[in-house]
Amino acid sequence: MVGRGAPELRRELAAAGLPVVAIFGPTAGGKTAVAEALADRIPSDIVSADSMQVYRGLPILTSQPERPTRLVAIWPLSHEASVGEHQKLAHAAIDEILAADRTPIVAGGTGLYLRAALADLELPPPPPRGARERWERLYDRLGPERAHAALAERDSGAAAAVHPNDRRRVVRALELHEAGSSLRPPRDRLWSQETRRPTLAFVLDVPREILAARIERRAQEMFERGVEEEVRQALSGPVSPTARQVIGLAEIAELPREEALAAVVRRTRAYAAYQRKWLRRIPGAMPVEASRPPGEVAADLLEAILAWRGTSASEAER
Repeated sequence: MVGRGAPELRRELAAAGLPVVAIFGPTAGGKTAVAEALADRIPSDIVSADSMQVYRGLPILTSQPERPTRLVAIWPLSHEASVGEHQKLAHAAIDEILAADRTPIVAGGTGLYLRAALADLELPPPPPRGARERWERLYDRLGPERAHAALAERDSGAAAAVHPNDRRRVVRALELHEAGSSLRPPRDRLWSQETRRPTLAFVLDVPREILAARIERRAQEMFERGVEEEVRQALSGPVSPTARQVIGLAEIAELPREEALAAVVRRTRAYAAYQRKWLRRIPGAMPVEASRPPGEVAADLLEAILAWRGTSASEAER
């Protein structure tokens, strides 16, 4: 790989037809670093598929990349983000990058946002006026377990895909059922191999103990970089219900530093465990051992990209 410049790689990739490269992985698994290392090797643009990095005002807390990345910090914290809105922007960004003979690198850890970026998902309609508030009151009155049980009675498929403690999604599933729809896609296309464009998907695999250490180190660095002041400023203005779901926002605002740090680590580790479960369900995705330096992981991804459709790296060099 060493020694070939961008023009050569552009010709090699274009000869096989440019694929979309999707990099999945748990939080703190190194997705951003690997995506950037890969972007240093091929003509490309990175597209974020993270449901919380879309917000401005919390760059430290949401671990936003420093280098330009599409669909990062695009909305104010007051904006009620939606998968449908993000899907349109992601599709437009991917198509624009491909039209420029560059490779889109889609990186993120939010399952629905990732699939929406890569496929034409049939997303459910917005809720009837006032429905959300009514179901939120029901959830708060019944509590997580009973509210989830109520959902299971109405829509067992949606209930199976939603954790009882995920208030926002339980409420969304209830309001969708009332509207005659379901949070669960009709043909479970969420985990199918259907994509809008030819796609190579990679899953970064990091051993649990290494991932736990990375999560703790990242949380400590957030506090060293001033996340407490960032949160204070963010909460001085309007914040949408969706933006309030950012891990650590409430904890940092309400708890002493040491307790807040422990809470952020605990919630992040639980979220990473949840991500690792659904990452195993992605058909056709290639697992990549990612406890190594990002450059080494990116080199493996590049080999797979050049080998796509039978064009191996050695053949491309002939």
